[in-house]
Amino acid sequence: MRIVGTPGIAPAAPSAAAPEATPPMDATGVPATAQASMASSILQPALAALRELPDIDHAKVAALREALARGEVPFDAAKLAGLIERFHGSSADDRS
Repeated sequence: MRIVGTPGIAPAAPSAAAPEATPPMDATGVPATAQASMASSILQPALAALRELPDIDHAKVAALREALARGEVPFDAAKLAGLIERFHGSSADDRS
C-alpha cells in the first residue's frame, strides 16, 4: 500500500527552473520535513503538559515497592487485570 498524500499538507508545485528532487522519506513514505513539522505541532502541547507534571518521587516509589514486596500493601492481580481490560475496552470474548 502506498500513501500518496498527507492530510493537511498540500503537495508542493514542481519548479519549472530546476528538476524536482525527491525529498528524503521516512519509513511511512512521508517526507522527513513534513513528518518533523507534523510531529512538532502535535507533540508541542503534549510536551508542555508533561513539563507541568510533578517530578517522580523516587523515594516514595522505592518505599511502595518495598511495602508491596513485604505484603504490607494489598495487591489483587485479578482486579488489576480486570481494570486494564476495562480501560482498553477488551474482554475475553473479544480475543477468541
